[in-house]
Amino acid sequence: MARTSLRPVAANEVSALQAALAAEHAAVYGYGVVGAYLSGTALTTATSDWVAHEVARDSLESMLRSAGRQPVAAAVAYRLPHRVHSAAGAMSLAVTLEDRVATAYLGVVAVTSPRIREFGARELLAAATRAASWRGRTVAFPGFPAGALSAARG
Repeated sequence: MARTSLRPVAANEVSALQAALAAEHAAVYGYGVVGAYLSGTALTTATSDWVAHEVARDSLESMLRSAGRQPVAAAVAYRLPHRVHSAAGAMSLAVTLEDRVATAYLGVVAVTSPRIREFGARELLAAATRAASWRGRTVAFPGFPAGALSAARG
């Protein structure tokens, strides 16, 4: 899909793709920190997840360029949500990175273009699956902030 030319992209679609791209940039950076504290199978998993985020990042950049838009650039550095001093901290960071990526892809799933929505759904599922692997369990409604559904009811 990354090489296929897209139809003209609406402003809300560009915004959603740019937000997902920003989250992917942050995940690529964050997995560099995650991997520094892991070894063995966990490091192999982190490396695979890092590559998956690079591929998604590259796909998003290609989608935006094919629509005549300039992709948002990666930051030089990112502020991590918490300090990492151990393998447990690294795994917690991986969960947070995946949750943030999943949240960004919720915006992509909400656009009108079926092709873009399909891409977003695949990436949302991938992020949720990676988060569940690091977390050791699944969560209901991946990407939604805790309490979002209860707040919507009231």
